[in-house]
Amino acid sequence: MQAVVLAAGEGTRLRPLTEDKPKALVEVDGRPILSHCFDRLIELDADELLVVVGYRKEQLIEYYGDNYEGVPITYTHQREPKGLAHALLCVEERIDDDFMLMLGDNVFEANLADVVNRQREHRTDAAFLVESVPYEEASRYGVCDTNDYGEITEVIEKPDEPPTNLVMTGFYTFTPAIFHACHLVQPSDRGEYELSDAIDLLLQSGRTIDAIRMDGWRIDVGYPEDRDEAERRLQGEVDADGEAASAASE
Repeated sequence: MQAVVLAAGEGTRLRPLTEDKPKALVEVDGRPILSHCFDRLIELDADELLVVVGYRKEQLIEYYGDNYEGVPITYTHQREPKGLAHALLCVEERIDDDFMLMLGDNVFEANLADVVNRQREHRTDAAFLVESVPYEEASRYGVCDTNDYGEITEVIEKPDEPPTNLVMTGFYTFTPAIFHACHLVQPSDRGEYELSDAIDLLLQSGRTIDAIRMDGWRIDVGYPEDRDEAERRLQGEVDADGEAASAASE
């Protein structure tokens, strides 16, 4: 599969870490966030990395060049920060078939292969890695509801009162049908073209989307403290539940 990584963000909430670099080049455990993303996608046999860049894009292009570990990189430019659906449309003309999508501000140690295998074996219209979070945190994310078959029935972006605590994690597989839905999306109250709204349009059109429960962990590196937490996990200082490793082994 081709793999799309959305890495155009400025990362204002990560300041001062992003004062002189794009969010995707902020280091976690000595390596940029984007390198962690690329590693996971190459493990999943990505044959091309399509990277949507924006803020300080020249730094990203200079750092990575035209390939990563032998896998070619193609860059596309999101000229205005108009949301994830808008960013995804930047690669529409370059996508041939089913593809992976990863948000470029996440660090994963999880069962991503289960999502890809579901897409390949069942030919669903999409499959998402999802996780349960505390209800008080769910409003930070795209919140999902599912039926008894594990299929997603509704997605709501950052709701004030989340109907569930099941959220999208930032790793997806799609068919090209998602692009038609992105074209139909209207700006949200935030003035952005939301990926969750495009997904909801897919659902309304009768498309099937499978939810794969996460086994492992991921950190959405939105704030400096998230970067620190990701480093602690990568270094084995805490386990998948965020507990101190030494305490967990006692």
